Amino acid sequence: MVHKEVNKNFLEIMTIYPKLILNALANVRYPGTGKNLVEAGMVDDNIRIEGMKVSFSLIFDKPTDPFIKSVVKAAETAILTYVNKDVEITGNISVITKQAPRPEAGELLSGVKNIIGVSSGKGGVGKSTVAANLAVALAKLGYSVGLLDADIFGPSMPKMFQVEDARPYAEQINGRDLIIPVEKYGVKLLSIGFFVDPDQATLWRGGMASNALKQLIGDGNWGDLDYFLIDLPPGTSDIHLTIVQTLALTGAIVVSTPQEVALADARKGINMFTNKKVNVPILGMVENMAWFTPAELPENKYYIFGKEGAKKLSEEMNVPLLGQIPLVQSIREGGDEGKPVALNEDSVTGLAFMRLAERVVQQIDKRNAEMAPTKIVELKKT
Repeated sequence: MVHKEVNKNFLEIMTIYPKLILNALANVRYPGTGKNLVEAGMVDDNIRIEGMKVSFSLIFDKPTDPFIKSVVKAAETAILTYVNKDVEITGNISVITKQAPRPEAGELLSGVKNIIGVSSGKGGVGKSTVAANLAVALAKLGYSVGLLDADIFGPSMPKMFQVEDARPYAEQINGRDLIIPVEKYGVKLLSIGFFVDPDQATLWRGGMASNALKQLIGDGNWGDLDYFLIDLPPGTSDIHLTIVQTLALTGAIVVSTPQEVALADARKGINMFTNKKVNVPILGMVENMAWFTPAELPENKYYIFGKEGAKKLSEEMNVPLLGQIPLVQSIREGGDEGKPVALNEDSVTGLAFMRLAERVVQQIDKRNAEMAPTKIVELKKT
């Protein structure tokens, strides 16, 4: 009797073979296309059978596919129904996705050494001009540099780099579709301006803007960089919160003009980053439009917005003054023509931006030597 029972089990086990599994899975339809799993090519060829234990993989296009759980459950049920109710299948179906999942927040920009936010308390102080020229100056110093135009509602980097007609494309890299940044003047650049109509206002709610920004960060093929600059919107907004909750900023640079109204907003911007809940180091301030120098009188300085206001504020708030940039017509012309003045380091303004870049490098090295690495901010409701 024992011998016969063994033979019975042996014959029962032998009746399970890959074709039976495929026939069973042909009864399960994928809701996204209406095709059965076999017809849709969603069953991996490597079906493993060990006694009554069956295991295999199902292939989905994306890790965010909403039907993954229900399809896996339906596949388990089909095998128990059409093959054998005693098959060990529950928990043995793995999922393969054609597109690898986006890295978690802490893994984003893993190849970037330093992430710097360029901020201003208000608009109109030349923050984007400083960010663009700082990026170019760092590249001219020999560093690998990336620049993200995070000013969602007023993207200006495409114009400043003369790449308004650029249309970045996606390329599959390591199982993920990644956006290839535009490269100009040695800087890798992405901006929401590449993906919207420049003649139309961008009317997005905060959540839409934040999601677009996260995609430019997480789905950009930034690679290995020494410095990753983020041109933030003026003031304080949801975008700033999105950034500090998505990336661990090495530090922030605050741009201001010398006038009192700008300094009042700059003070608020500094307080936002140094708030206990945010706690992002301030690398220093940049005083833009520090004085006006006419081209025909390069030695003359006219303090039309006030004198050394940002310098005084930096001393008051105990943050370094990284540089003072004069108000010169060539800066405006360079921005409009897509040729940042930092490209010409022999000019007064080009030299000012090169000195700014050198000072930023020194300050970041000092910050990294004296402070622990920054962490992603977790803002909790009180």
